[in-house]
Amino acid sequence: MSQIIYKIAPEALWREAEKNGRFTGAPIDIADGFIHFSTADQAKETAAKHFAGQMDLLLIAIDGALLGDALNYEVSRGGALFPHLYGVLDMSAVLWVRPLPLGADGAHQFPALEAE
Repeated sequence: MSQIIYKIAPEALWREAEKNGRFTGAPIDIADGFIHFSTADQAKETAAKHFAGQMDLLLIAIDGALLGDALNYEVSRGGALFPHLYGVLDMSAVLWVRPLPLGADGAHQFPALEAE
């Protein structure tokens, strides 16, 4: 059974990672020492809190089961457990990449997300 987790990333940053075959993280990930992800239940709040009003974003679905022991769920916002990857994200774990456009209300418009 897969455990699907999600990453929100600027399109330019993600496309560069695709060319390299691996994602080493956004500046905040690099500063924190791990790549931040969200579960299906956390993704919309993450977008609102950290990416409000930003355009040209992508939503990336990752099969967390393929990340092994480098993926840890740790307490973060509001005491919730968030997935953190202590390592590099190999593109082989990516399930899909979709645009994350802003709606008329200013909130990001998410596709249907699969829970873990």
